[in-house]
Amino acid sequence: MHRAHLELRQDLRLPSVGPGGSYPETCPTSCCGKAMGPGNHCLSLGFSVSSLGLLLLLPLLPECLGAEGRLAHRLFHDLFANYTSALRPVADTDQVLNVTLEVTLSQIIDMDERNQVLTLYLWMRQEWTDAYLQWDPDDYGGLDAICIPSSLVWRPDIVLYNKADAQPRASAGTNVVLRHDGSVRWDAPLITRSSCRVDVAAFPFDSQRCVLTFGSWTHGGHQLDVRPRGGVGVGGVGGGAGLAGRVQSAEWRVLGLAARRRLLTYGCCSEPYPDVSFALLLRRRAAAHVCNLLLPCVLVSLLAPLAFHLPADSGEKVSLGVTVLLALTVFQLLLAESMPPAESVPLLGKYYMATMTMVTFSTALTILIMNLHYCGPSAHPVPAWARAFLLGRLARGLCVRERGEPCGQSIPSMSPPSPQPPEGGAGPTAGPCDEPRCLCHQEALLRHVATIANTFRSHQAAQRRHEDWKRLARVMDRFFLGVFFFMTLVMSLLVLVQAL
Repeated sequence: MHRAHLELRQDLRLPSVGPGGSYPETCPTSCCGKAMGPGNHCLSLGFSVSSLGLLLLLPLLPECLGAEGRLAHRLFHDLFANYTSALRPVADTDQVLNVTLEVTLSQIIDMDERNQVLTLYLWMRQEWTDAYLQWDPDDYGGLDAICIPSSLVWRPDIVLYNKADAQPRASAGTNVVLRHDGSVRWDAPLITRSSCRVDVAAFPFDSQRCVLTFGSWTHGGHQLDVRPRGGVGVGGVGGGAGLAGRVQSAEWRVLGLAARRRLLTYGCCSEPYPDVSFALLLRRRAAAHVCNLLLPCVLVSLLAPLAFHLPADSGEKVSLGVTVLLALTVFQLLLAESMPPAESVPLLGKYYMATMTMVTFSTALTILIMNLHYCGPSAHPVPAWARAFLLGRLARGLCVRERGEPCGQSIPSMSPPSPQPPEGGAGPTAGPCDEPRCLCHQEALLRHVATIANTFRSHQAAQRRHEDWKRLARVMDRFFLGVFFFMTLVMSLLVLVQAL
């Protein structure tokens, strides 16, 4: 329309339109054709016969421009006068109708790991050829394509085989593009809920592979053949999948979407049934799970070995281990609520169980060490092998020393033998002394002094045995502090390395 209007204006030599849509001022022209003022644009009165004819055709322009709409209506009436959308649109009933399928991922709506259901928003394109919707563009003014509602034409019954939704699929009310050669293109949005086997063995550093299988529900391979767009390559892999323009997911990173054509034969039917499977490869974004589940567990588990560093007299050694164990139990319950029941235990769950086992053993060892620390005076002496190895070499290696003793020069203390009480209750025999006031004649007093001395030496020996057991407890605390810290760091690093 616009082109015809410009050609008509050029033929009529109309003045150009100025700013605001107004024509520039023109001066009247005399009969002799001379302008009344210099520099003004004047409309020439010397119309040719052809220009005058075009001027007379100006009122007919709207009718010419509306001819395309009338042609489309006539084409629509001619095509659908005897058309039915109930039958497969092929000229021969033995002919196979080829349907090309293309799927583009727009958004990952949800991944329900517990119920193993994947919800996606897809753009699906289906193309096929309708033998009864063809025309010659020259008969309709060069009109070669029209857009009509999809409900008017035959559509393939392509469904999602592994659908996990109880609701029937609602057909999208979008239009189809119909071309003069009978090719039909149907683009429609689609929200799918498909079953996806979720393997959480490496959670939260896992990758998932979810397959969406599309195919005809009633037509076999001898009637309808489904192929991915772009053809089928080696191994049945095609290019009918796209990822452009998708909405980025906060939890999943899309690694790829590959299409594969399969030809399967079911037990109910003899003819093969083709389908197209789209394999969606996903990798979990582990940053949120590391911050919310892994790092708190690592920090809490690092507190468990510190129970060996607490003084035994504080009374909080066992309480710290029990508190850490309860905190890990809470994290374990949070993880179990979000994970699906599966045979394989998640990596984070294995770390929780290993840490809880380590905390349990550390708490039990703390109780045993405290029992050594509180050995009373009536306890037996430290065995010789423990005195030589634990209080000797291990104490020097761990720098467990007495107050004022330099590190690395620990000398194992030797407990003197326990004094024996005087036999028969008799004190030292009185020597030959002639002095009547000599102490040697005070036998009762001497027996009491000997008893006090023996009691004092027995008390000192018991105190040395008690100090030896306390020192042995300190050596064991220092040793297990290093062992459990090393185990905690190794387990934490093994889990964190999976994120790299």
